[in-house]
Amino acid sequence: MASKIEFVEYVADQLQHAGTITYRKMFGEYGFYCNGKFFAVVCGDQLFIKITEAGQKLCPNLPEAPPYKGAKNHFLMEDIEDQELLTKLATVTCRELPESKPKKKKEKEKNKHGV
Repeated sequence: MASKIEFVEYVADQLQHAGTITYRKMFGEYGFYCNGKFFAVVCGDQLFIKITEAGQKLCPNLPEAPPYKGAKNHFLMEDIEDQELLTKLATVTCRELPESKPKKKKEKEKNKHGV
């Protein structure tokens, strides 16, 4: 079941104090970025946040589940009303995640004359 855009927008609003939050549609669902780092997904109107050591220390009792078949487990955020917890978890998670790799530019094609 695809997520409703209203839910996605609500989640983004709840996360607004963690940094610059953006999202984009991915395979019928939504990927979330904080300051350019991919850290969460919304699938079936549920929020899943990547698991990190810092996240586990902050929230040791959060349930874990894969957001979709074949995916690694993520934290399943059942209480998205707790804006303070969401902000803290997103912040510590993104702090631990590696920087995003820059997108590769297509190799410039050589012109017909080999110049």
